[in-house]
Amino acid sequence: MFQRFIKNRYGYTRWDGSQRIDGLDADDILKALSDDYMENGNLQQALRRLMQDGVRNEDGRQAMGLREIMERLRQNRSEQLNRYNMASGVMDDLREKLEAIKQLEREGIQRRLDAQNGEPQPGQQGQPQPGGENQQPSGQQPSARSGSESPSAESQQGQEGTSGQEGAGGDQLSPEQMRKMLEMIAKRKQEYLEGLPQDIPGQIKQLSEYDFMDDQAREQFQELLASLQQQMMQQYFQGMQQSLQNMTQEDVANLREMIRDLNKMLQERQQGLEPDFDSFMQKHGHYFPGVNSLDDLIEQMQMQQAAMQGIMDNLSPEQRQELQQLMDQLMGDDRIRVDMLELAQNLEAVAPMEQVRTRFPFRGNETLPLNEAMRMMGRLQQMEGLQDQLQEARRLDELGAIDSDKVKELLGDDEYQSIEQLKELMKTLEEAGYIEKKGNRWELTARGIRKIGQKALQDIFNKLKRDGFGRHVSPFRGVGGERTDESKTYQFGDPFLLDLQKTLMNSINRKGAGTPLALQQDDFEVYRTEFMTQSSTVLMIDMSLSMVYNGCQQAAKKVSVALESLIRSQFPRDNLYIVGFSFVAREYKSNELMELSRYDNDRGTNMAHGLMLARQLLARHRGVNKQIIMITDGGPTVWYEERYGGWQFAFPSPYAEQQTLLEVQRCTRDGITINTFMLYDDDWMVAFVNQMAEINRGRTFYADKDNLGEYLLVDYLNSKKKFVS
Repeated sequence: MFQRFIKNRYGYTRWDGSQRIDGLDADDILKALSDDYMENGNLQQALRRLMQDGVRNEDGRQAMGLREIMERLRQNRSEQLNRYNMASGVMDDLREKLEAIKQLEREGIQRRLDAQNGEPQPGQQGQPQPGGENQQPSGQQPSARSGSESPSAESQQGQEGTSGQEGAGGDQLSPEQMRKMLEMIAKRKQEYLEGLPQDIPGQIKQLSEYDFMDDQAREQFQELLASLQQQMMQQYFQGMQQSLQNMTQEDVANLREMIRDLNKMLQERQQGLEPDFDSFMQKHGHYFPGVNSLDDLIEQMQMQQAAMQGIMDNLSPEQRQELQQLMDQLMGDDRIRVDMLELAQNLEAVAPMEQVRTRFPFRGNETLPLNEAMRMMGRLQQMEGLQDQLQEARRLDELGAIDSDKVKELLGDDEYQSIEQLKELMKTLEEAGYIEKKGNRWELTARGIRKIGQKALQDIFNKLKRDGFGRHVSPFRGVGGERTDESKTYQFGDPFLLDLQKTLMNSINRKGAGTPLALQQDDFEVYRTEFMTQSSTVLMIDMSLSMVYNGCQQAAKKVSVALESLIRSQFPRDNLYIVGFSFVAREYKSNELMELSRYDNDRGTNMAHGLMLARQLLARHRGVNKQIIMITDGGPTVWYEERYGGWQFAFPSPYAEQQTLLEVQRCTRDGITINTFMLYDDDWMVAFVNQMAEINRGRTFYADKDNLGEYLLVDYLNSKKKFVS
């Protein structure tokens, strides 16, 4: 009953990259692409590079980009190729297993001989252990363990003599006769093992006709035979769960019927018909798990066959022939072999093998059994297919074509999550209202542009917050501004924003406690207010080629976007114009500002035209606070020459300087303040901007491009707000 009073307790830890948080939000994505977009002014390129490089937010959460995922895929594939030896590994593994089986048989034969001679071996089945209670006396006839262990088993190899048979006179064989017969049989079996062919198919064929004396050797050989038959059939039918030798006659008949029906379907597909796939799966679906369509079935069979073909192609010609003979030999049933050849031809007709890579540069030493080798080849081929998907997505921006489940299977959960987040990237931005599609192109919405401006503003003010470099308090006051938390003694004409608490306390401090309170004029205190000025500003941005060469263009653009965002959000009554100047000057609208890129820059620094255009724009407003904020890295190099019919360019140019200073005088006469931010400080430029400052009484800042935003925006805000005293 008290549980509702118990508050949940939560634990918090620092983000270390291992915790799971669902996805990245739209703000994370927009922040990640904003710098790229502001530098180049191309949203499509910024989105494309974002998909290549991925997204990392301030909390450390990350969505890997296509480039990193492809690199991880290449590393994974390279690790496999450097580890395994496919050229001879499969055949070496089979040879080692056969040698182990033959060695077990030799040891079993020797144990039988030792037991017959009265030397029981430890751990031998059916034989007494040394020192045990049931130990048989030396020379006693061993009991028969199985038909294969008795001399009569040798009759299958053309041998004579049996164990337990009576002699010519009807008497049972003596222990001595039994020993000699067993030695003769053992000798012939050992000679048979020594005389086995060198090739693997020949060894398996003759061992299939051989009667083993050792149970363990016989079991291992039967397991190897069954495994090879199952793997051979699984190159087409993934659902094969048993070998041919373990099938009943009914199972074999069902298998043959399935192959014939499958051939019929593939032939109908070649003829352009639509096969009855559903009926086929109702009868034979257990051979093809996870298949939902004929195309899926064909793809599954192609990949399985390609894995075996890949093993073949990575073997030497002699090894390839040896493995092919083994496969033909293991098929057993000639009718199934014919049907399988027809199946291979039909599959090649509908899904050519040349579309699948089968040769890989294996460089390692580790061997693999045939079943593991097939899985490895299938995995490498899937990696090839996934790499093609990733490359296609990079070229065409079609992330939907990437098989996310295959990414998870081949690489892991982190890569899968990243692909899923990249696939949702455009949808996330669109649902947040940051982008919209117009035709075949994505474009930023007004909301998206404002968000990028806020991000630029935040970047610029991050250093200010750390340094504590803020606004200065002014002794001037105004009327009708925002109320502050400070109060003052009321004076005639002040807004009557009464601070009731301090007013009453003033009366108590003057007369002491008691009621009623008698208020006098000096007791009244009112809240201070802020004096808010209205300003008209032209931001002049140097768009000469030197701004690009000196790496200043992006910083200037970021500051312009941030200033516009600041004015729109905090000073909505202000007027802001943006003028770009290079060989000529022109006005840029706010929506054009975001699209500016290095390709908009031109030769020349036409300050005179820029100042002329700025002065004309500011003349539209009656306010007393008019200013031009000019960001440049060089002096004027363009002037107007009427006799030559237009603007002329030279560096340096006294004519350009004269016309620029003339425009500075005109701005000064109109009450326009010019604040200049210089991003480069050679002697000629310093001397010129000092002349501008002397004429206009404006300020000049020699700022580093990395600190430009700090100086510019602090100066703008300081000229905006003054506290009431």
